[in-house]
Amino acid sequence: MKQKRPRSTDQKPCCTIDTRGMFCPIPVYKARQAVLEAKPRQIVELLADDPAAEEDITRWAERTGNTVLAIEKTDDYVRFLIQKTEG
Repeated sequence: MKQKRPRSTDQKPCCTIDTRGMFCPIPVYKARQAVLEAKPRQIVELLADDPAAEEDITRWAERTGNTVLAIEKTDDYVRFLIQKTEG
């Protein structure tokens, strides 16, 4: 069976959620809201500067079956790309 090649648009987020300046549990809550509103396989971009965000978002995604496609750290914040599961 031939695999479908992803289109370049598949990696663009459907929305960006900026939680910089907010602390636990707000980044996880906002990520959850955005993912629930997204269509299957859409990607949500989340920006967070909460020191616990990386662990919190990663664990939340694992528990819910969603996928963290990327975690990009800057000096000031972390950028997450979260893909909603199918179905």
